[in-house]
Formats: sequence, C-alpha cells, structure tokens
Amino acid sequence: METQIKESLLALLAGIKAADGRVIAEEMVKLDGYLERGEASGELHPQLGHFLRNRSYAKAVMFLGGETDIPVGACGGRAGKPAGAAEGRA
Repeated sequence: METQIKESLLALLAGIKAADGRVIAEEMVKLDGYLERGEASGELHPQLGHFLRNRSYAKAVMFLGGETDIPVGACGGRAGKPAGAAEGRA
C-alpha cells in the first residue's frame, strides 16, 4: 500500500505545482481511501496515518522516502516535546 500512497502523493504534489484541480481532487480522494483502508486493516504506520490525516503530504513523502529529519509541525510531534512534557496537547 505504501507504494501506491507514495505514487499518489507525488502525483498530488505535481498537480498542485501545475494548478491542475482535477488531479488534485482525484489524488486527495485516493489518499483518503488509502488512509481509511490502511487504518481499518492496521497495515498503515501510525506516523504515516498522522501525516495523511493532517494533510501533511510533503512530510508523508519524506517519511516514505526514509528521511528521519522530518520537521516538527504545529502539533509538536515527539521531537518537539521536552522530556517529561504532558501528553495530549496538540
């Protein structure tokens, strides 16, 4: 499933760059479907699911490319929380 997600993400980002509304809409529908099926089956990595759910598509591509230095977003992420920080804050 990760291969299809990555292909869809790359097509979406290309569609955004080209301002192609049809491609953007089609790929977003595909990605929502992958997210739903992947979470239901348990085969989707939780961090990838987080990126897709929050529409952090560039970060999802980085994750699928094996990058480990993915920038922390507004949610704080693990890297952005000091040791002992309270959980549950987004």
